[in-house]
Amino acid sequence: MKLAATLLLSLSTNLAFALDIQPYSAKALTDLQQAGKPVALHFHADWCPTCRAQEKVFNGWKGDAAVPGTLLVASYDNERELKKQFGVRNQSTVIVFKGSKETARVGGATDPAKLRTALQSAQ
Repeated sequence: MKLAATLLLSLSTNLAFALDIQPYSAKALTDLQQAGKPVALHFHADWCPTCRAQEKVFNGWKGDAAVPGTLLVASYDNERELKKQFGVRNQSTVIVFKGSKETARVGGATDPAKLRTALQSAQ
């Protein structure tokens, strides 16, 4: 019984630090940055095949403690001010932050290793 409780606690602890994917909101970005947490913005367009390939990679990492942090998915078509704020000119751009400091930026990458490296840059 004690072993099962230890395994459950370990699993829940790992999930607490695993990749979390959420829709973008200014409040979520601000809260995560102010807390000094790893957070990434994914400028996604539904019509973009590269964005869909990135989404598939990111969804494969949900719950993976090796890729901690929060991925906020921002609409490339609707978040004009956000794109302007961060100088984003292309859909499929991923910007990674540790708090408010940018640690990585990739555009058009679908290679899982490259995307993982970018997300892990905020650890």
